[in-house]
Amino acid sequence: MELTWQVTQPVTSLKRFLNDQGVSHRVFSDLKRSGTIRVNGQVVDPTVTLNVGDAVAVRLPAEAADDAVATSHEAINVVFENRDWLVVDKPAGLNVVPGPANRTDTLVNRIKGYWLDERAENQVPHIVTRLDRFTSGLVWVARHRLANSLASQLQAAHQVDKRYLAVVTGQLADDHGLIDAPLASDPAGYNQMVSPDGKPARTEYWVQKRFTNATLVKVQLHTGRTHQIRAHFTHLGNPLVGDELYGGPQLGQMTRQALHAQSLAFTDPFTHEQRSFVSDPPADWQQLMQSLTKE
Repeated sequence: MELTWQVTQPVTSLKRFLNDQGVSHRVFSDLKRSGTIRVNGQVVDPTVTLNVGDAVAVRLPAEAADDAVATSHEAINVVFENRDWLVVDKPAGLNVVPGPANRTDTLVNRIKGYWLDERAENQVPHIVTRLDRFTSGLVWVARHRLANSLASQLQAAHQVDKRYLAVVTGQLADDHGLIDAPLASDPAGYNQMVSPDGKPARTEYWVQKRFTNATLVKVQLHTGRTHQIRAHFTHLGNPLVGDELYGGPQLGQMTRQALHAQSLAFTDPFTHEQRSFVSDPPADWQQLMQSLTKE
């Protein structure tokens, strides 16, 4: 695939210019090794010095499917796709990436099969926003290395708006709150825990509806730590409904953590368009709402 830019400010090197466009050092190394660089239509060496007005074009080799990754032709629910991005609505119960528990039918395996069927130019999915197995909702996937690099930069700059719906047990004291508490792995288990030695973690929430034994909240992540929402609400004493790992009770036949990745928004670094996506909660979530309303 080929991408182009116009040089608008004085720069000292191609590497610095491409880095400003979001090209990581790793992608730049791939480009030097197996890609093509053109300035004003002419193939150039990576050591070239650029001038204002130069047209820069880079072509990266296509990413062939990984033979070590199994292919699944089970269906995926595609919310959006173009040359650079794929957004999928993931069902609860589906792992995102292959692992010891499942190496043949995860979201990555299914995307591989989907892209093979449509003969996509690039066939290696780069997962940008990963969800736990039993969390439903939107997963953002980069379709090539440069898109993945740019998405990582957006996340590092806190320019990706990810919002979730969660049902927590009990009653939250405030209608709006910011949980600012570092998280670390619990040495005694698979969960995360608040610890002064942990990594910074910030979770903002807004109460949407209060029930007798539970509270529906909308959540915005300001950092992206493992199990962040689950661990933070457990720290408050309000674990998610159905979250067995964190001690959340089952209510209304909800047998998994009541967590749904509802919305995703970012400014597309390639087109500068605002991208916004929304996912409706699945059937088990609707059943939970009905059950809580009747209590």
